[in-house]
Amino acid sequence: MGTGAGVNVAVIAHAGKTLGGGLDELRRVLARAGVEAPDWREVPKSRKAPKQLRGAVEAGADLVFVWGGDGMVQRCVDTLAGSAVTLAVIPAGTANLFASSLDIPADIAAAVRIGLTGTRRRFDLGKVAGEHFAVMAGAGFDAAMIDDADRGMKSRAGKLAYFGTAVRHVGDDPVEATVTLDGEEWFSGPATCVLLGNIGTIAGGIEAFDDASPFDGRLEVGVSTAQGALQWARTLGRMAFGRTESSPFVRVASARKVKVRFASPVLLELDGGARTPVRKLKAKAVRAAVTIAVP
Repeated sequence: MGTGAGVNVAVIAHAGKTLGGGLDELRRVLARAGVEAPDWREVPKSRKAPKQLRGAVEAGADLVFVWGGDGMVQRCVDTLAGSAVTLAVIPAGTANLFASSLDIPADIAAAVRIGLTGTRRRFDLGKVAGEHFAVMAGAGFDAAMIDDADRGMKSRAGKLAYFGTAVRHVGDDPVEATVTLDGEEWFSGPATCVLLGNIGTIAGGIEAFDDASPFDGRLEVGVSTAQGALQWARTLGRMAFGRTESSPFVRVASARKVKVRFASPVLLELDGGARTPVRKLKAKAVRAAVTIAVP
């Protein structure tokens, strides 16, 4: 177990992700900072991370560097939720929305410095279908887009994969949905996308939720009724250059607890990782759930 300034350090790394000089550079940077033999664990896929992370925590880690993108971060915050272990992010993924929202740069030395000496802050998480998420969960359009991008395109095209698959899904049919916020029905009708946000930014740096905060004990909730390329273009334009709720094809609110019912199964995604289709969703904000090292 590597020790730096009295802290037991572990590294959970997605072996397929790259940044700068790669994992060799990460080892060198940690060693220069006095962490010469961290509890080093590499995984081939993000879903393998929780088992390794639990092992590191059981072995005494109280600071864990996570090497990867939003999918790795999601798996790790889900595992660490409720614990006192600090998570430090090395943004080696495709989108890195969580790291970007925290102003953690895609620079190994700078990210390590933040992890070792940065401020420790407790962040809210969202929880849906039994899993915590750090940035956003979605059902419908965005989940289908992400699932397509994950099928080989993302590794070849990076962020462009999301735009390519988005074009393919703008014509998807809406699904009848009912959304209940804190016990009161808020939306009922055809929807093409339901988003739950802990942090406001989605792929491409677009602010889906202008007022989202991971410190207010609430989830932002958005429902899109946009259909076809023109309506989606107008919706994304408003999100990029104005306020999301100004779009005629979007409704936005916030709540502590959210329930969603769909008339037919809809694909779910958490922080850019596709899950299985669902007909019902229960979600809630979890206050001060995880400690993150920030600048």
